[in-house]
Amino acid sequence: MRQRIAVLGAGPMGLAVAYQLARDGHAPVIFEADDRVGGMTAAFDFSGLSIERYYHFHCISDHAFLTMLDELSLSDQMRWVETKMGYWFQNRLQPWGNPIALLKFRGLSLVAKFRYGLHAFLCTKRNDWKPLDGVEATGWIQRWVGAEAWEVLWRRLFDYKFYDYTDNLSAAWIWSRIRRIGRSRYSLFREKLGYLEGGSETLLQAIKRDIETNGGEVRLKSPVTKVLIDGDRVQGVELNGQVEYFDKVISTIPLPYVPQVIPDLPADILQRFKSLKNVAVVCVIVKLRKPLSENFWLNTNDPDMDIPGLVEYSNLRPLDQHIVYVPFYVPSEHPKFAEPDQVFIEKVKRYLKKINTILTDDDFLELRASRYRYAQPICDPGYLGRLPPVSLPVEGLWVADTSYYYPEDRGISESIDFGRKIARDAVL
Repeated sequence: MRQRIAVLGAGPMGLAVAYQLARDGHAPVIFEADDRVGGMTAAFDFSGLSIERYYHFHCISDHAFLTMLDELSLSDQMRWVETKMGYWFQNRLQPWGNPIALLKFRGLSLVAKFRYGLHAFLCTKRNDWKPLDGVEATGWIQRWVGAEAWEVLWRRLFDYKFYDYTDNLSAAWIWSRIRRIGRSRYSLFREKLGYLEGGSETLLQAIKRDIETNGGEVRLKSPVTKVLIDGDRVQGVELNGQVEYFDKVISTIPLPYVPQVIPDLPADILQRFKSLKNVAVVCVIVKLRKPLSENFWLNTNDPDMDIPGLVEYSNLRPLDQHIVYVPFYVPSEHPKFAEPDQVFIEKVKRYLKKINTILTDDDFLELRASRYRYAQPICDPGYLGRLPPVSLPVEGLWVADTSYYYPEDRGISESIDFGRKIARDAVL
Protein backbone atom coordinates (compact mmCIF):
# COMPACT_ATOMS: atom_id res chain seq x y z
CA MET A 1 0.00 0.00 0.00
CA ARG A 2 1.33 3.42 -0.99
CA GLN A 3 2.17 5.44 2.11
CA ARG A 4 2.63 9.20 2.49
CA ILE A 5 5.74 9.72 4.61
CA ALA A 6 7.32 12.95 5.88
CA VAL A 7 11.12 13.07 5.85
CA LEU A 8 12.77 15.81 7.93
CA GLY A 9 16.09 17.05 6.54
CA ALA A 10 17.57 16.94 3.03
CA GLY A 11 21.12 15.98 3.89
CA PRO A 12 22.49 12.78 2.31
CA MET A 13 20.64 10.59 4.84
CA GLY A 14 17.28 12.29 4.34
CA LEU A 15 17.69 12.19 0.58
CA ALA A 16 18.58 8.49 0.74
CA VAL A 17 15.47 7.78 2.83
CA ALA A 18 13.21 9.55 0.34
CA TYR A 19 15.02 8.02 -2.65
CA GLN A 20 14.40 4.49 -1.37
CA LEU A 21 10.81 5.22 -0.38
CA ALA A 22 9.99 6.73 -3.77
CA ARG A 23 11.60 3.85 -5.65
CA ASP A 24 9.58 1.42 -3.52
CA GLY A 25 6.33 3.07 -4.59
CA HIS A 26 5.64 5.36 -1.63
CA ALA A 27 5.10 9.14 -1.49
CA PRO A 28 7.86 10.80 0.55
CA VAL A 29 7.82 14.54 1.21
CA ILE A 30 11.15 16.03 2.32
CA PHE A 31 11.04 19.15 4.49
CA GLU A 32 14.32 21.10 4.49
CA ALA A 33 14.96 24.36 6.36
CA ASP A 34 17.78 25.43 4.03
CA ASP A 35 17.31 26.83 0.54
CA ARG A 36 19.18 23.86 -0.98
CA VAL A 37 19.58 20.14 -0.50
CA GLY A 38 22.71 18.56 0.95
CA GLY A 39 23.16 19.65 4.55
CA MET A 40 26.92 19.63 5.19
CA THR A 41 27.47 18.43 1.59
CA ALA A 42 25.62 21.39 0.05
CA ALA A 43 27.46 23.57 -2.44
CA PHE A 44 27.69 27.35 -2.60
CA ASP A 45 28.81 29.87 -5.21
CA PHE A 46 32.40 30.78 -4.37
CA SER A 47 32.63 33.69 -6.84
CA GLY A 48 31.88 31.58 -9.88
CA LEU A 49 33.05 28.25 -8.50
CA SER A 50 30.36 25.86 -7.25
CA ILE A 51 31.90 23.96 -4.37
CA GLU A 52 30.92 22.32 -1.08
CA ARG A 53 30.91 24.47 2.05
CA TYR A 54 32.68 21.58 3.82
CA TYR A 55 35.09 19.23 2.04
CA HIS A 56 34.20 15.64 1.14
CA PHE A 57 36.08 12.77 -0.45
CA HIS A 58 35.38 9.15 -1.27
CA CYS A 59 37.22 5.92 -0.50
CA ILE A 60 37.34 2.73 -2.53
CA SER A 61 35.47 1.05 0.34
CA ASP A 62 32.42 3.38 0.06
CA HIS A 63 30.18 0.65 -1.32
CA ALA A 64 26.76 2.24 -0.65
CA PHE A 65 27.85 5.45 -2.39
CA LEU A 66 29.23 3.56 -5.40
CA THR A 67 26.07 1.44 -5.64
CA MET A 68 23.91 4.55 -5.81
CA LEU A 69 26.12 6.01 -8.53
CA ASP A 70 25.46 2.85 -10.56
CA GLU A 71 21.71 3.13 -10.02
CA LEU A 72 21.72 6.78 -11.11
CA SER A 73 24.03 6.13 -14.10
CA LEU A 74 26.70 8.39 -12.62
CA SER A 75 29.56 5.89 -12.34
CA ASP A 76 31.27 7.42 -15.38
CA GLN A 77 31.50 10.71 -13.43
CA MET A 78 33.66 9.14 -10.71
CA ARG A 79 37.38 9.89 -10.69
CA TRP A 80 40.09 8.21 -8.61
CA VAL A 81 43.29 10.04 -7.76
CA GLU A 82 46.50 9.03 -6.04
CA THR A 83 46.78 11.57 -3.23
CA LYS A 84 49.56 12.55 -0.85
CA MET A 85 49.70 13.40 2.82
CA GLY A 86 52.04 15.77 4.62
CA TYR A 87 52.90 16.66 8.21
CA TRP A 88 53.82 20.15 9.37
CA PHE A 89 56.01 19.72 12.43
CA GLN A 90 58.89 21.76 13.90
CA ASN A 91 58.50 24.38 11.14
CA ARG A 92 59.05 21.74 8.49
CA LEU A 93 56.71 20.18 5.93
CA GLN A 94 57.39 16.44 5.77
CA PRO A 95 55.90 13.61 3.70
CA TRP A 96 53.46 11.46 5.62
CA GLY A 97 51.06 8.54 5.27
CA ASN A 98 53.21 5.56 4.28
CA PRO A 99 55.92 3.39 5.90
CA ILE A 100 58.83 5.14 4.17
CA ALA A 101 57.56 8.57 5.27
CA LEU A 102 57.20 7.27 8.81
CA LEU A 103 60.76 5.90 8.84
CA LYS A 104 62.17 9.20 7.49
CA PHE A 105 60.07 11.41 9.76
CA ARG A 106 62.27 13.86 11.64
CA GLY A 107 61.38 14.47 15.27
CA LEU A 108 60.51 10.93 16.37
CA SER A 109 62.66 8.05 17.64
CA LEU A 110 62.82 4.70 15.83
CA VAL A 111 61.00 2.93 18.68
CA ALA A 112 58.18 5.50 18.60
CA LYS A 113 57.90 5.12 14.82
CA PHE A 114 57.65 1.35 15.12
CA ARG A 115 54.95 1.50 17.82
CA TYR A 116 52.92 4.06 15.87
CA GLY A 117 53.18 2.09 12.63
CA LEU A 118 52.26 -1.20 14.28
CA HIS A 119 49.16 0.31 15.85
CA ALA A 120 48.01 1.85 12.57
CA PHE A 121 48.60 -1.41 10.70
CA LEU A 122 46.69 -3.52 13.23
CA CYS A 123 43.77 -1.04 13.16
CA THR A 124 43.38 -1.57 9.40
CA LYS A 125 43.26 -5.35 9.92
CA ARG A 126 40.79 -5.30 12.78
CA ASN A 127 37.09 -5.89 12.11
CA ASP A 128 35.57 -6.49 15.55
CA TRP A 129 35.05 -3.11 17.19
CA LYS A 130 32.78 -4.19 20.04
CA PRO A 131 35.64 -4.76 22.57
CA LEU A 132 36.69 -1.12 22.00
CA ASP A 133 33.21 0.32 22.55
CA GLY A 134 33.66 0.89 26.28
CA VAL A 135 37.36 1.82 26.11
CA GLU A 136 38.55 5.43 26.46
CA ALA A 137 40.46 6.45 23.31
CA THR A 138 43.42 8.54 24.50
CA GLY A 139 44.54 5.95 27.02
CA TRP A 140 44.10 3.19 24.43
CA ILE A 141 46.27 5.03 21.90
CA GLN A 142 48.96 5.92 24.44
CA ARG A 143 49.22 2.31 25.60
CA TRP A 144 49.91 1.26 22.02
CA VAL A 145 52.10 4.06 20.66
CA GLY A 146 53.79 5.37 23.82
CA ALA A 147 54.19 8.88 25.22
CA GLU A 148 56.53 10.16 22.49
CA ALA A 149 54.39 9.28 19.47
CA TRP A 150 51.27 10.40 21.36
CA GLU A 151 52.76 13.84 21.97
CA VAL A 152 54.06 14.34 18.43
CA LEU A 153 51.38 12.69 16.31
CA TRP A 154 48.14 12.52 18.31
CA ARG A 155 47.75 14.95 21.19
CA ARG A 156 47.13 18.15 19.27
CA LEU A 157 44.71 16.39 16.96
CA PHE A 158 42.57 15.51 19.98
CA ASP A 159 43.04 18.88 21.70
CA TYR A 160 41.97 20.91 18.66
CA LYS A 161 39.21 18.61 17.51
CA PHE A 162 37.50 17.76 20.80
CA TYR A 163 38.68 20.27 23.44
CA ASP A 164 37.14 19.43 26.83
CA TYR A 165 35.74 16.16 25.45
CA THR A 166 39.21 14.80 24.62
CA ASP A 167 39.54 12.47 27.61
CA ASN A 168 36.15 10.81 27.24
CA LEU A 169 35.92 9.45 23.69
CA SER A 170 35.26 5.92 22.48
CA ALA A 171 38.26 3.97 21.20
CA ALA A 172 35.94 2.21 18.74
CA TRP A 173 35.06 5.57 17.17
CA ILE A 174 38.69 6.62 16.77
CA TRP A 175 39.66 3.16 15.49
CA SER A 176 37.09 3.42 12.69
CA ARG A 177 38.71 6.65 11.45
CA ILE A 178 42.16 5.06 11.38
CA ARG A 179 40.84 2.02 9.55
CA ARG A 180 38.90 3.97 6.91
CA ILE A 181 41.93 5.96 5.79
CA GLY A 182 44.19 2.92 6.02
CA ARG A 183 41.86 0.96 3.78
CA SER A 184 41.77 3.75 1.19
CA ARG A 185 45.22 2.56 0.11
CA TYR A 186 45.56 0.36 -2.93
CA SER A 187 49.09 -0.53 -1.86
CA LEU A 188 51.15 -0.08 1.27
CA PHE A 189 52.71 3.06 -0.18
CA ARG A 190 49.89 4.60 -2.22
CA GLU A 191 46.62 6.21 -1.20
CA LYS A 192 43.73 6.55 -3.62
CA LEU A 193 40.75 8.80 -2.98
CA GLY A 194 37.89 9.78 -5.22
CA TYR A 195 35.73 12.71 -6.29
CA LEU A 196 32.71 13.21 -8.52
CA GLU A 197 32.87 15.49 -11.53
CA GLY A 198 31.02 18.58 -10.35
CA GLY A 199 31.47 17.60 -6.72
CA SER A 200 28.79 16.25 -4.38
CA GLU A 201 26.24 18.52 -6.08
CA THR A 202 26.22 16.11 -9.04
CA LEU A 203 24.93 13.33 -6.79
CA LEU A 204 22.61 15.52 -4.71
CA GLN A 205 20.76 16.89 -7.72
CA ALA A 206 20.51 13.43 -9.31
CA ILE A 207 18.93 12.02 -6.13
CA LYS A 208 16.51 14.95 -5.94
CA ARG A 209 15.46 14.42 -9.57
CA ASP A 210 15.00 10.70 -8.99
CA ILE A 211 12.80 11.33 -5.93
CA GLU A 212 10.60 13.74 -7.87
CA THR A 213 10.46 11.49 -10.94
CA ASN A 214 9.19 8.66 -8.75
CA GLY A 215 6.43 10.71 -7.13
CA GLY A 216 8.18 12.25 -4.11
CA GLU A 217 8.47 15.92 -3.16
CA VAL A 218 11.36 18.06 -1.94
CA ARG A 219 10.28 21.25 -0.18
CA LEU A 220 13.07 23.72 0.52
CA LYS A 221 12.89 26.61 3.00
CA SER A 222 10.30 24.55 4.86
CA PRO A 223 11.41 23.94 8.46
CA VAL A 224 9.10 21.69 10.45
CA THR A 225 8.32 23.34 13.78
CA LYS A 226 6.68 20.33 15.41
CA VAL A 227 6.05 16.65 14.85
CA LEU A 228 2.52 15.89 16.03
CA ILE A 229 1.90 12.88 18.24
CA ASP A 230 -1.51 11.68 19.42
CA GLY A 231 -1.16 9.17 22.22
CA ASP A 232 1.31 6.57 21.03
CA ARG A 233 1.04 7.31 17.31
CA VAL A 234 2.50 9.99 15.03
CA GLN A 235 -0.05 12.14 13.21
CA GLY A 236 1.93 14.46 10.99
CA VAL A 237 3.91 17.70 11.06
CA GLU A 238 3.33 21.37 11.66
CA LEU A 239 5.02 24.15 9.68
CA ASN A 240 4.11 27.77 9.03
CA GLY A 241 1.21 27.31 11.45
CA GLN A 242 -0.32 24.64 9.22
CA VAL A 243 -0.75 20.93 9.93
CA GLU A 244 -0.08 18.22 7.34
CA TYR A 245 -1.03 14.63 8.06
CA PHE A 246 1.23 11.70 7.22
CA ASP A 247 1.19 7.95 7.69
CA LYS A 248 4.72 8.07 9.08
CA VAL A 249 7.49 10.55 9.91
CA ILE A 250 11.23 9.94 9.56
CA SER A 251 13.54 12.58 11.02
CA THR A 252 17.17 12.93 9.91
CA ILE A 253 17.82 16.39 11.40
CA PRO A 254 20.68 16.71 13.93
CA LEU A 255 19.67 15.00 17.17
CA PRO A 256 20.04 18.14 19.34
CA TYR A 257 17.05 19.62 17.47
CA VAL A 258 14.83 16.64 18.25
CA PRO A 259 13.63 17.75 21.73
CA GLN A 260 12.32 21.05 20.36
CA VAL A 261 10.79 19.58 17.19
CA ILE A 262 9.33 16.45 18.85
CA PRO A 263 8.64 17.71 22.40
CA ASP A 264 5.88 15.17 23.08
CA LEU A 265 8.21 12.17 23.16
CA PRO A 266 8.33 10.19 26.43
CA ALA A 267 10.38 12.05 29.06
CA ASP A 268 13.10 9.40 29.30
CA ILE A 269 13.64 9.45 25.53
CA LEU A 270 13.79 13.25 25.48
CA GLN A 271 16.42 13.18 28.20
CA ARG A 272 18.56 10.76 26.22
CA PHE A 273 18.49 13.11 23.25
CA LYS A 274 19.29 16.12 25.43
CA SER A 275 22.31 14.39 26.95
CA LEU A 276 24.06 13.92 23.60
CA LYS A 277 26.98 16.25 22.86
CA ASN A 278 28.17 17.82 19.61
CA VAL A 279 31.03 20.00 18.43
CA ALA A 280 30.55 22.91 16.02
CA VAL A 281 32.84 23.92 13.17
CA VAL A 282 33.99 27.15 11.59
CA CYS A 283 35.42 26.13 8.23
CA VAL A 284 37.46 28.67 6.28
CA ILE A 285 37.69 27.95 2.56
CA VAL A 286 40.52 29.68 0.71
CA LYS A 287 41.01 30.39 -2.98
CA LEU A 288 44.71 30.77 -3.75
CA ARG A 289 46.64 31.94 -6.79
CA LYS A 290 49.40 29.38 -6.09
CA PRO A 291 49.33 25.89 -4.55
CA LEU A 292 50.01 25.60 -0.84
CA SER A 293 51.66 22.18 -1.19
CA GLU A 294 51.39 18.92 -3.13
CA ASN A 295 49.32 17.24 -0.41
CA PHE A 296 45.60 16.58 -0.08
CA TRP A 297 45.85 15.98 3.68
CA LEU A 298 48.15 18.10 5.77
CA ASN A 299 48.35 17.35 9.50
CA THR A 300 49.74 20.11 11.70
CA ASN A 301 51.49 20.13 15.03
CA ASP A 302 52.53 23.71 15.65
CA PRO A 303 52.24 25.71 18.90
CA ASP A 304 51.16 28.75 16.84
CA MET A 305 48.27 26.95 15.11
CA ASP A 306 45.02 25.96 16.82
CA ILE A 307 44.07 23.43 14.14
CA PRO A 308 44.88 19.72 13.80
CA GLY A 309 45.23 19.93 10.04
CA LEU A 310 43.85 21.17 6.73
CA VAL A 311 42.81 19.86 3.31
CA GLU A 312 44.09 21.13 -0.04
CA TYR A 313 41.07 20.00 -1.98
CA SER A 314 42.34 20.95 -5.43
CA ASN A 315 45.05 18.29 -5.03
CA LEU A 316 42.19 15.77 -5.22
CA ARG A 317 39.73 17.45 -7.58
CA PRO A 318 41.47 19.57 -10.25
CA LEU A 319 40.07 23.10 -10.34
CA ASP A 320 40.99 26.39 -11.99
CA GLN A 321 42.01 27.78 -8.61
CA HIS A 322 43.84 26.25 -5.67
CA ILE A 323 41.32 25.51 -2.90
CA VAL A 324 42.18 24.89 0.76
CA TYR A 325 39.76 24.03 3.57
CA VAL A 326 40.81 24.90 7.12
CA PRO A 327 38.31 23.61 9.70
CA PHE A 328 38.26 24.91 13.28
CA TYR A 329 36.30 22.35 15.31
CA VAL A 330 35.22 23.90 18.60
CA PRO A 331 32.35 23.36 21.06
CA SER A 332 29.64 25.93 20.42
CA GLU A 333 29.71 26.96 24.09
CA HIS A 334 33.45 27.74 23.87
CA PRO A 335 34.29 31.49 23.68
CA LYS A 336 36.25 30.88 20.48
CA PHE A 337 33.09 29.95 18.57
CA ALA A 338 31.64 33.41 19.28
CA GLU A 339 34.57 35.15 17.59
CA PRO A 340 33.76 36.85 14.26
CA ASP A 341 34.60 35.20 10.93
CA GLN A 342 37.41 37.67 10.29
CA VAL A 343 39.36 36.36 13.28
CA PHE A 344 39.43 32.88 11.76
CA ILE A 345 40.20 34.24 8.30
CA GLU A 346 43.22 36.19 9.55
CA LYS A 347 44.50 33.14 11.40
CA VAL A 348 44.26 31.05 8.24
CA LYS A 349 46.20 33.61 6.20
CA ARG A 350 48.93 33.60 8.83
CA TYR A 351 49.06 29.79 9.03
CA LEU A 352 49.23 29.24 5.28
CA LYS A 353 51.98 31.84 4.85
CA LYS A 354 53.96 30.08 7.56
CA ILE A 355 53.61 26.69 5.87
CA ASN A 356 54.50 28.10 2.45
CA THR A 357 56.66 31.20 2.81
CA ILE A 358 56.34 32.00 -0.91
CA LEU A 359 52.69 32.97 -0.44
CA THR A 360 51.96 36.69 -0.18
CA ASP A 361 48.77 38.60 0.56
CA ASP A 362 48.23 38.94 -3.20
CA ASP A 363 48.03 35.16 -3.55
CA PHE A 364 44.89 35.03 -1.40
CA LEU A 365 42.16 35.56 -3.97
CA GLU A 366 39.26 35.03 -1.57
CA LEU A 367 38.47 33.58 1.85
CA ARG A 368 35.06 32.62 3.24
CA ALA A 369 33.99 31.15 6.56
CA SER A 370 31.04 28.77 7.03
CA ARG A 371 29.63 27.64 10.38
CA TYR A 372 27.73 24.52 11.31
CA ARG A 373 26.36 24.26 14.83
CA TYR A 374 26.14 20.47 15.06
CA ALA A 375 29.01 19.32 12.88
CA GLN A 376 30.46 16.47 14.89
CA PRO A 377 28.78 14.17 17.40
CA ILE A 378 30.86 13.37 20.46
CA CYS A 379 30.95 9.60 20.88
CA ASP A 380 32.00 8.67 24.39
CA PRO A 381 32.64 5.11 25.63
CA GLY A 382 29.51 2.98 25.39
CA TYR A 383 27.93 5.55 23.05
CA LEU A 384 25.74 3.17 21.07
CA GLY A 385 23.97 2.00 24.22
CA ARG A 386 22.99 5.57 25.12
CA LEU A 387 21.40 6.43 21.79
CA PRO A 388 17.61 6.15 21.73
CA PRO A 389 16.36 3.47 19.30
CA VAL A 390 15.89 4.59 15.69
CA SER A 391 12.33 3.26 15.80
CA LEU A 392 10.93 5.21 18.73
CA PRO A 393 8.15 4.01 21.07
CA VAL A 394 5.69 6.05 19.01
CA GLU A 395 4.03 4.19 16.16
CA GLY A 396 5.12 5.54 12.78
CA LEU A 397 8.09 7.59 14.01
CA TRP A 398 11.79 7.08 13.25
CA VAL A 399 14.67 9.35 14.25
CA ALA A 400 18.36 9.18 13.27
CA ASP A 401 21.28 11.31 12.19
CA THR A 402 24.98 10.68 11.51
CA SER A 403 25.43 9.58 15.14
CA TYR A 404 23.70 6.30 14.38
CA TYR A 405 26.38 4.74 12.24
CA TYR A 406 28.77 4.76 15.16
CA PRO A 407 31.52 3.64 15.29
CA GLU A 408 31.89 4.87 11.71
CA ASP A 409 32.53 8.58 11.30
CA ARG A 410 30.34 10.91 9.27
CA GLY A 411 30.41 10.19 5.55
CA ILE A 412 28.18 10.38 2.50
CA SER A 413 28.35 6.63 1.90
CA GLU A 414 27.44 5.81 5.48
CA SER A 415 24.50 8.24 5.33
CA ILE A 416 23.23 6.67 2.12
CA ASP A 417 23.49 3.15 3.52
CA PHE A 418 21.78 4.00 6.80
CA GLY A 419 19.07 6.10 5.18
CA ARG A 420 18.09 3.34 2.77
CA LYS A 421 17.91 0.82 5.62
CA ILE A 422 15.60 3.10 7.63
CA ALA A 423 13.33 3.52 4.60
CA ARG A 424 13.05 -0.23 4.13
CA ASP A 425 12.41 -0.85 7.84
CA ALA A 426 9.76 1.88 8.02
CA VAL A 427 7.50 0.26 5.43
CA LEU A 428 7.82 -3.38 6.45
